[in-house]
Amino acid sequence: MADFEKRLYMIVFPVNALVASQLNPAEFAQHYTIGSSKHFKGKVMFVEIDNTYRNMHFDIDHYLSLTVPHSDGSPKKTKFISSYAVLEHIDLKAMKNLYLVTTNGKALEIQSKPYTAVNESGLVRIYQEINPLSNLVASTLDQREFGKYITVGTKSKGAPKVCFTQYEFDVEEFLAKNTSQNIPYSPIPETNASRLIEFLTELKSHPDKKTKTLNLNSTLIEAQYSMIRHGFWFAAGTELIFYPMPTTDELKQHHYDWLKYSY
Repeated sequence: MADFEKRLYMIVFPVNALVASQLNPAEFAQHYTIGSSKHFKGKVMFVEIDNTYRNMHFDIDHYLSLTVPHSDGSPKKTKFISSYAVLEHIDLKAMKNLYLVTTNGKALEIQSKPYTAVNESGLVRIYQEINPLSNLVASTLDQREFGKYITVGTKSKGAPKVCFTQYEFDVEEFLAKNTSQNIPYSPIPETNASRLIEFLTELKSHPDKKTKTLNLNSTLIEAQYSMIRHGFWFAAGTELIFYPMPTTDELKQHHYDWLKYSY
């Protein structure tokens, strides 16, 4: 019988779960999007977790012991370890590569890198919280401060750890274009354009206000990967793990097979 490596994957979107599997990342991506009856459509994000990682919240050893090949010799595709409060109990240092999966199972592998950007202060940015929160948020905080604020600066709107991204969205240009339009248009799916104008104007008019929630539901379900600006952040206080999104040129040159199915 084949000897398959046992791996740990944290599904980040559209659900949050810790899963044991004998599939490699590319095989896991295909299984979860097009090979399983449990997931029917939409993009998937997951991170491979160091398989030596342990936390009392998870009974990892027990479920890994059950992750064995089937009687016909085929690998065990998934063995769910936990489907509740997963990110909150994962040490960010145990996270390996991030995978962005298209609706037809193509996976883009992204390695984490130090986030060294120098950011303009006070600029209004649009953040999509991915896990464990799902709010669409406008904020005057940069990515480092936003991650810190959500994880240690607010209890009413926060969580111990958070995964979020920033959308490619020019607030000034959007407000200028929609000032004289009778029917405003929102480039962010599932978001009311009139309320978007109202809330962004309010945030710009009150510089002491740090955040404004634009939508309680995740827009990432319908948003194209091309809307992602910079990449993805996982934050816990001042600890920040950053996965940079490749540029369009990089995708065309090295990941065209993924790019053509990412819309």
